[in-house]
Amino acid sequence: MIVRVFILSAALIGAGALRAQTASPASASPSLEQRVADLEAYINNAARGSDSANPKTASNISGPGPGHNGWMMTSSALVLFMTLPGLALFYGGLVRQKNVLSILAQCFGIAGLVAILWWAVGYSLVFSRGSPVLGGLTFSFLRGVDAKPNGDYSYWVSQNIFAMYQLMFAIITPALIIGAVAERIRFAAVLVFVAIWMFVVYFPIAHMVWGIDGLMNGVWNDRARITAIDFAGGTVVHMSSGWSALVLCGLLGPRLGFRKEIMAPHSMVLCMVGSGMLWVGWYGFNAGSALGADGISANAFTTTTLATAVASFTWAMLEYVLRGKPSVLGFCSGAVAGLVVITPACGYVDPTGSVIIGAAAGVVPFFACTKLKSWFHYDDALDTFGVHAVGGTLGAFLTGLFATAAVNGNLSGAPATQNGLAKILGHSLWLEQLKAILITIFLAVVASAIVGFVVKTVIGLRIAPEVERQGLDINEHGEEGYMASG
Repeated sequence: MIVRVFILSAALIGAGALRAQTASPASASPSLEQRVADLEAYINNAARGSDSANPKTASNISGPGPGHNGWMMTSSALVLFMTLPGLALFYGGLVRQKNVLSILAQCFGIAGLVAILWWAVGYSLVFSRGSPVLGGLTFSFLRGVDAKPNGDYSYWVSQNIFAMYQLMFAIITPALIIGAVAERIRFAAVLVFVAIWMFVVYFPIAHMVWGIDGLMNGVWNDRARITAIDFAGGTVVHMSSGWSALVLCGLLGPRLGFRKEIMAPHSMVLCMVGSGMLWVGWYGFNAGSALGADGISANAFTTTTLATAVASFTWAMLEYVLRGKPSVLGFCSGAVAGLVVITPACGYVDPTGSVIIGAAAGVVPFFACTKLKSWFHYDDALDTFGVHAVGGTLGAFLTGLFATAAVNGNLSGAPATQNGLAKILGHSLWLEQLKAILITIFLAVVASAIVGFVVKTVIGLRIAPEVERQGLDINEHGEEGYMASG
């Protein structure tokens, strides 16, 4: 009641100010009822009344909402913070001292490269209307992407802010891959591989899952063939990068001395600082995916916190029981695993569901990182596959089990009702999730194998053995991470 009184008062003041500033006839202005409805829609992050008749277009949307815009600008900065410096320090601390700068350079190089691709065609291929697999070129070179919202994705957030927010996801996804191939891949190979990989893996998967006419966008595409759900990127970000990382590290082969020499992290302090930054930045990643400062965003914030804390504690306690010592690396790895696994579910599950997901995140990736590598002898240097591929796959599946419309009404909204998602919610949604999982794995693995083989044949993937022994920092970048003490 208090909110309605506040809204009505604001509408009356706004209407009076408008009449005082314009000589236009009263009939040309929205009615008081429309103003009240629009203010209520703004508070609830819902469609303006004027757009209800045609929600597929943005033609009637006049401007963004400052509060939602402010939150999305903050979220964009937080997601970039996850890569620079969060992921850079997390990965940088885990490698040997002679290779720390190579990780930082690869993160920076990917950020710049992906930003250019995103501006040119990437944003358009993901978020403009096109086919169920890939968007068109409507927004190439960010043409027409201005402060006006795009009603396909948000009624209250400027499209240029939305584009920048999604750019940060596009940056961190290929950056995750470098963890599996750390300490032995050429810098030039990273750039060429990522440039091609974005077109054949990331852009198609992102459009299929998040594009308004995407093949697997069960929440918003009323004609989706696969009614899967992915709130913040379990398939788009973590599965695509994690499964691609496994393929690439297989093409590269293991590091010199793998399983014969100790390759301990050179700085657990940097690793802990980096993982803490990832946790903080992940609130922009998950809560920001609500595309507004609303109740769904608040739920995602809550579930992200609980799942991450539970997973971090569970991983370290497993170490305590099985090895006698809970390590800082265990706490860090568990936290990142919890963040990964809750990502596709955070806006769709309740707190209890997130705790269960967090416990699973602390157990399954733990055994993937500690047992799978020893069984199959692949050199996933920084456990990108064990955490992101296994964790992302686990999260996508568990989302189908625990998602509920009680925390996100969009799961039973008009598009979900028309395409059948609402009917299978709480029953057989996990089958749709499995379909999305299989498509993502197939595309990531096959495309990455082809791209990796082409890059390996044309310019080479791996550094020379003598360079690997000396370190990438001095040989690839002409610098050293630490000055030798005199």
